[in-house]
Amino acid sequence: MALRIAFIGLKGLPSTWTGVEFHVDRLGRGLVARGHEVTAYTRTHYTPPGLVDHEGIRLVTLPTIRSKHLDASVHSLLSSVHAMRRPYDIVHYHCIGPGFFGVLPRLAGQRIVCTVHRLDWEADKWGRLGRTFLHLAEAVSVRAAHRTIAVSAEVQAHLNATHGCDAVLIPNGWDAATPRTAGRIRERYGLNGGDYVLFMGRLSPEKRVDWLIQAFRALPRPAVGGRALTLVVAGGSNATDAYAAGLRALAHGDSRVVFTGFVEGEEKAELLSNAYVFALPSRIEGLPIVLFEAMAYGACCLASDIPAHREILHHGQDSLLFDASSQADLAATLQALIDAPELVPVLGAQARARMVSRIGWDEVVARTEAVYQSVARRPR
Repeated sequence: MALRIAFIGLKGLPSTWTGVEFHVDRLGRGLVARGHEVTAYTRTHYTPPGLVDHEGIRLVTLPTIRSKHLDASVHSLLSSVHAMRRPYDIVHYHCIGPGFFGVLPRLAGQRIVCTVHRLDWEADKWGRLGRTFLHLAEAVSVRAAHRTIAVSAEVQAHLNATHGCDAVLIPNGWDAATPRTAGRIRERYGLNGGDYVLFMGRLSPEKRVDWLIQAFRALPRPAVGGRALTLVVAGGSNATDAYAAGLRALAHGDSRVVFTGFVEGEEKAELLSNAYVFALPSRIEGLPIVLFEAMAYGACCLASDIPAHREILHHGQDSLLFDASSQADLAATLQALIDAPELVPVLGAQARARMVSRIGWDEVVARTEAVYQSVARRPR
């Protein structure tokens, strides 16, 4: 049965912002390919002007108030009011903040699904008021939804234990990747491959890029095979401009630390293909898509020992994990990888091989479609 589906909770398309947008992009395109009609509600300052279609996904771009506390909530409210007047079979919310407004289309008789990508109230950027709202939003969103989806086992366990909502686990998927040689990154940043440590993601406090910069700078002349190592920080800020500015100040005057800003396409592929180590020192995560991407390119991964990372990585087999509470252990583990260049390609190869056993985006689409069909068949 072909369905009319609306997505609410993302910033914009194409997916140039966070893992949520990447998830919605891949899910939406897959659903369109299966014959469904998909609409995504996007925000004006995250969507190219005049864009009304992205790979078959219809875009409805609405305004909002551009501030950390009101951006998502105002847009989700307006989108929900707009959606409740349309003949959608499924209104699918992404993240617990937007999911709070799922009560509106539900009261109008529409079928609601909510995907929880992470426990947003854990994010460092929120103060007491923001965290209080997000705790409330989590409770409301899982009750407003006819079915809740969790992208990680950690999130699923929390939702089921806290709210008794019987959340279904549908992890993020992954795409097969063909490693590239260093071309654009050599021209743009002077990187030849195997001569840099890479972080890629949003520059937000919970990612702890400051830990990585401090750990890297504290190492005594980091080098492999006689080649000095560079630390590459790839990504932009998301309502965290002050933190991003602080990172640049932290690395001021050190030519070994390179900030690329947001990257995509061939440049992103080259960076992931040629890193000596891919580092993700986050304090919290949902189920990071960028980690899947790094593994698919065969990167040796160094990550914090947190539940989300342990769902993906296996210490000593396809990666090294460091004590998530210790910046000193981050530095020591990074130094261990620098001191053992023969280990790095082995871990990277094992990481790439392990990805074969994980579900791809086609399976994510199929499982989500099954959730839609079960919800749509329920008596109203």
